Amino acid sequence: MGLLSLAIWTPIAFGALLLAFGSDKHAGVVRWLALVGALVGFAVTLPLYEGFKLGTAAMQFVEKAVWIEGFNIHYHLGVDGISFWFVPLTAFITVIVVIASWESITERVYQYMGAFLILSGLMIGVFAALDGMLFYVFFEATLIPMYLIIGIWGGPNKIYAAFKFFLYTLLGSLLMLVALIYLYNQSGGSFDIASWHKLPLGKMAQTLLFFAFFAAFAVKVPMWPVHTWLPDVHVEAPTGGSAVLAAIMLKLGAYGFLRFSLPIAPDASHEWAWLMIGLSLIAVIYVGLVAMVQKDMKKLVAYSSVAHMGFVTLGFFIFNGLGVSGGIVQMISHGFVSAAMFLSIGVLYDRVHSRDIAAYGGVVNTMPKFAAYVLLFTMANCGLPGTAGFVGEWMVILGAVQANFWVGVLSATALIWGAAYSLWMFKRVYLGPVANANVRALLDIGGREFFIMALLAVAVLYMGLYPRPFTDVMDASVTELLRHVAQSKLN
Repeated sequence: MGLLSLAIWTPIAFGALLLAFGSDKHAGVVRWLALVGALVGFAVTLPLYEGFKLGTAAMQFVEKAVWIEGFNIHYHLGVDGISFWFVPLTAFITVIVVIASWESITERVYQYMGAFLILSGLMIGVFAALDGMLFYVFFEATLIPMYLIIGIWGGPNKIYAAFKFFLYTLLGSLLMLVALIYLYNQSGGSFDIASWHKLPLGKMAQTLLFFAFFAAFAVKVPMWPVHTWLPDVHVEAPTGGSAVLAAIMLKLGAYGFLRFSLPIAPDASHEWAWLMIGLSLIAVIYVGLVAMVQKDMKKLVAYSSVAHMGFVTLGFFIFNGLGVSGGIVQMISHGFVSAAMFLSIGVLYDRVHSRDIAAYGGVVNTMPKFAAYVLLFTMANCGLPGTAGFVGEWMVILGAVQANFWVGVLSATALIWGAAYSLWMFKRVYLGPVANANVRALLDIGGREFFIMALLAVAVLYMGLYPRPFTDVMDASVTELLRHVAQSKLN
């Protein structure tokens, strides 16, 4: 079993163990076992960085074995510079979520922790799969644990939110399944994704494939106008569910564009780039304005996620190195920042049991340590230089200016809207005099919560101040992807 298999199946094995033998009578043991599973799952991803070879676009840490022989389906894994960072990122966020849920989840603890560990392994499987059917199985399987997390541990309208999440994402994926079967037939009975990149497909076939993949990936990102499920789900999901959804699950759709849409249908990607750029700019500008009028903190950060993910798809479809690399960097940085924002809201909700901005005011007076961390994360959400939130957005803006000056100007306005809704929320919740008795009774974060915030703060600052380790890994793969897309367009 290779490193990628260990990264996938270690958390799944621990999650299955918890589901099989856990009970609420031994909740303390369950929490510690879940933490051990998350830490071991993260630890097995660390050797990947040491062994990753820079300067090559080839797949690395490849594992391949026959899975279903009759249909030529393989258990085929590997990562390149595009997918690499999402493996340790997923494992890291899982550790954070397990620690963050230590006290807030008191019922069915073993099922909650088991679901998150299994979800972690399945998401890593999506990023590592090199067989089309294996990718689809992992991609769809992630819906099940997240559906249960929302539907069991969510808020008052959790059933509605869980069904909306499941139906939106499942229906979009059905068209992708049709596309995968078509590519299987066109390639002579192969589900190997790399072989699909070389298929000489006609213009009509590429267009149909592009929109089939668009149906699956745009919903998952989510792009405007198929983003409406996300705010409802975030509001109802437990804090850990919101953190994983924003930090990792949204990236599954964006990653799909790079692995399927651009290399398999390059001509169609160029032809319909104007549509993708237009929808991305609407997400960046319009959804950013929508975020400004939200009264619920979670809903505000949910709309903020849609706006930030608009940068990702914008970067991918301007077809230059700065844009694509910036989009990937934005995916990683958004993983840190969005997780930090949702977990910060969870800290307040656990104490006051309200997410309404109006229920707070002057929190800095009673929780100064916590407010300092939240200020850092809020600034990162604005795109402040020196934080992770700045790097990817700035790269995409520079790439957009190279491609089209006015697209760059419009995308840059996101920094204004981001600052407006983020700082306004911080002002109303944290600054000023103590607003009410609930805020006056608040106690500052303890050691466990301080540790979580510190880990995320280090990640946000490290990536903001020294992004080179992230960009060095992806450079060769991004260059090769753009060369392949440009060459196909010329042909």
